[in-house]
Amino acid sequence: MTKTASVLTIIAPDEQNLLNEEFLNSLKEHLNIEKQPVWLAEKKAVDLFLEVPSQMASAPDTIKQDITSYLQPYPLDFALQPLESRRKKLLISDMDSTIISEECIDEIAHMAGIKPKIASITERAMRGEIEFDSALKERVSLLKGLDTNALETVINERIHLNKGARTLVQTMAQNGAFCALVSGGFTFFTEKIAAMTGFHTTRANTLEMKDDKLTGNVIPPILGSAAKKHALHTFVGQHNINLEYTLAVGDGANDLEMINLSGLGVAYYAKPIVAEQADAAINHTDLTSLLYFQGYKKSEFITS
Repeated sequence: MTKTASVLTIIAPDEQNLLNEEFLNSLKEHLNIEKQPVWLAEKKAVDLFLEVPSQMASAPDTIKQDITSYLQPYPLDFALQPLESRRKKLLISDMDSTIISEECIDEIAHMAGIKPKIASITERAMRGEIEFDSALKERVSLLKGLDTNALETVINERIHLNKGARTLVQTMAQNGAFCALVSGGFTFFTEKIAAMTGFHTTRANTLEMKDDKLTGNVIPPILGSAAKKHALHTFVGQHNINLEYTLAVGDGANDLEMINLSGLGVAYYAKPIVAEQADAAINHTDLTSLLYFQGYKKSEFITS
């Protein structure tokens, strides 16, 4: 049976000595790995190289399930993928609860004094329990009449980049990857977050404003799940990139289509429906794990 070279990347949280020699030797024996591991960051991120049947190379389910079961007791993140296409040429990322810690619409709702009401709708939409487009319209309608200067307050006082966000984007961009921030949120925020991190382009929804107040409407068309998938198709076409060289990351149900379509789809502290379908999940570490998954060593990170 023909076999294809694959790489298993394992990442530990900072300051935890989980990836020790005893653990790695036990895992190598369990997976029948003979090659020596390659450290991407000492005691933090490591590559293990193995062969999988070629017909399973794009989705080695049985091997991945075995690895998942073996690593389940430990707070470790991992990705198993074909070695040949691991260094990606396109990053397409969600913004809210992925690149930033917050959901922007919930923080706008805080300014209007109705955060619990809107946040509950956001949570259901991100879990895939209600349709995204209608949920967005409903939430925005509740913000009608809010002064637009509240948006400035939100971006200045209530929004925070997730750890590793800038390093991720800067490192990939410096190495020739095209980086796109594609959000079901709003252009007011994506443009500013892109400027902070280094994304080349953004796609998002536009809040309608009149007389310095929100009208309660979103200017169509609404960017939801299908639009994120379409954006990925657009970027690979524009930059002549094969899909296997794309990386998509997100946390909510509206990210699923682009995550499933990309070469490596990653769930970041995601809702269960996303984590179950993604190629890999980040549940214990930060966004620099997306660099380790691609084989970047810590010494290659751009941190300026």
